Amino acid sequence: MSLTTGPADAAVDVAPGSPVVVTATDGKLTQVVLTNPEGKAVAGQVSPDGLQWTNTEPLGYQKTYTLAVTGEGADGKPVTKTSSFTTVKPRTLTYLSVNPQDGTTVGVGQPLAFYFDEPIADKAAAEAMISITTEPRVEGAFYWFDEKTAHWRPQNYWAPGTKVTINAKIYGKHVGNGVYGEEDRLITTTIGDAVVHEADGQTHQVVTKVNGQVVRTMPTSMGDAQNPTPTGTYVLMEKHAHMVMDSRTYGLSLEAGGYVTPVDWAYRMSNSGIFFHSAPWSIGDQGRRNVSHGCLNLSPENAKWVFDNSKQGDIVVVTNSGGPVLESWDGFGDWQIPWDQWVKGNR
Repeated sequence: MSLTTGPADAAVDVAPGSPVVVTATDGKLTQVVLTNPEGKAVAGQVSPDGLQWTNTEPLGYQKTYTLAVTGEGADGKPVTKTSSFTTVKPRTLTYLSVNPQDGTTVGVGQPLAFYFDEPIADKAAAEAMISITTEPRVEGAFYWFDEKTAHWRPQNYWAPGTKVTINAKIYGKHVGNGVYGEEDRLITTTIGDAVVHEADGQTHQVVTKVNGQVVRTMPTSMGDAQNPTPTGTYVLMEKHAHMVMDSRTYGLSLEAGGYVTPVDWAYRMSNSGIFFHSAPWSIGDQGRRNVSHGCLNLSPENAKWVFDNSKQGDIVVVTNSGGPVLESWDGFGDWQIPWDQWVKGNR
């Protein structure tokens, strides 16, 4: 019989996320012991047919391991083999953050966003490490917004009730340029009701639909002629019961007409500072004219309703505002990118 082991004997720079595999030919395995530098055995499992063993416990970085294998040939004779190998010393590790978070319920527009804290040279390798399973099954694709950020989404909005599992097995794996994964991530999230806020800058109304049914119509005031609200499909991101909106954080000084304003019931629509929020000072304008710096002003009652009845991942579609087109990289502007362009991945 013969015994084969991988990694090969005396191998160096082994990625600890790659499995250690021992295979028997013309016989079966009787004992496999993989020992770490401290002399402790690494957990592993033999296949039911006795032909293969693999480790079930992850290896460490920059360590030397010893493998002692015993098998029994078809003729009943024992065969032994020993080998050793050393795992890699990474140039650096990368941690992966994910949005949405585990256990959440999100809206039908929510992309799955992956944030590495190091630039990723081998984007295809990184994608291959991230398994996304959905029930029911949905086709989707990755798109890279920069060297550290990839989003995954389906062609169209999610179906309400879809269960999503993200299994990012990046630990011990190489993503190019000496960068290795620091930690695996396992996240489950559920897609909730389809909430779509349709905001029209000509009628000055926000029509909210839940699963296709109109549930509320609210007067609004969008950005004025100097600060028109960008048009397009936004995805709600985060909410604040109370916050101070400071135009200086978006590059608009107070001298140039900026503002520092406390607001209530604010729901973020973009990174560039577009929010739904309560604006009691513009109630006389809501439903009539656009007077804001770009946000969607609502009455306190309506803003509280949006705050209470919306969730991360819900959709806002802005039309007829006279503004430029929303940039795809501004918040979750993912739906601004046509599908035929999205599936190419922007690697």
